[in-house]
Amino acid sequence: MGQRVVHFEITADDPRRAVEFYSKTFGWEFNSWGGPETYFLASTGKDVPGIDGAVTERFEHGQPIVNTIGVESYEDAAQRVRANGGQVIQDKQAIPGVGWFSYCRDTEGNVFGIMQPDESAR
Repeated sequence: MGQRVVHFEITADDPRRAVEFYSKTFGWEFNSWGGPETYFLASTGKDVPGIDGAVTERFEHGQPIVNTIGVESYEDAAQRVRANGGQVIQDKQAIPGVGWFSYCRDTEGNVFGIMQPDESAR
């Protein structure tokens, strides 16, 4: 039996600003958990493969986790990253037989990837 990633957490100095960034950039939906700490549950899509997660306050400045987000169009996603206060920090690169990829940075300084599937990428 294989083990799969089932949840992710994005830590942020300002969770509300991060929620706004990911909502505007990728259309994710967020709901407050309602517990004693700031914790927004993230729904990243319906009827497509993927995982859901959360945005929470940054408590530990340790090991970074990079999540890669699948996008339909690399160019459109890179433009939305920039338009919503993020940065594309690496040139677009082909991962042969897989797709187009680059690293980005969100409004909280977190690094994440964007990937457009394309088997013809070379």
